[in-house]
Amino acid sequence: MIEIDDFDRALLRALQRDANQSAGALGREIGMSQPATWRRIRRLQEAGAIKGRRLHLDAEALGFGVTVFLGVKLATKGRVSLDDFERAVSAIPEIQKVEHVLGFYDYRLRVVARDLSDFERVLRRRIMTLPGAGEVEANVLLSEERLPGPL
Repeated sequence: MIEIDDFDRALLRALQRDANQSAGALGREIGMSQPATWRRIRRLQEAGAIKGRRLHLDAEALGFGVTVFLGVKLATKGRVSLDDFERAVSAIPEIQKVEHVLGFYDYRLRVVARDLSDFERVLRRRIMTLPGAGEVEANVLLSEERLPGPL
């Protein structure tokens, strides 16, 4: 675990809001020089606190109006390896996130689709045919709020 101070926290919050800002703009926002800000960013990256910068796409604007969370319970735990299931599920482009969880379900998936009939097609033809797929519970996303992280 890396030690972080108030400047690091402010820097990480600013990067979470907009990771495309220059080190100079970030420095002005948190009260540091551009070189000092750049050194902190590099230190946080090298320590693994910053894993990268991602582009956030608007799924709805791209034609994917439905997001569904699926709980998947594997039917044959002994015969199908978790790696095989994860590899197969990760190859489905409509699945945005695969989480191996503890509880009633073995996996939690975030799936996007154009509409409910498109989701049904993905579920029947792709997800339910995965090696080891058993029980599935679907929860349709109604709305989503982005909350700030633990900083």
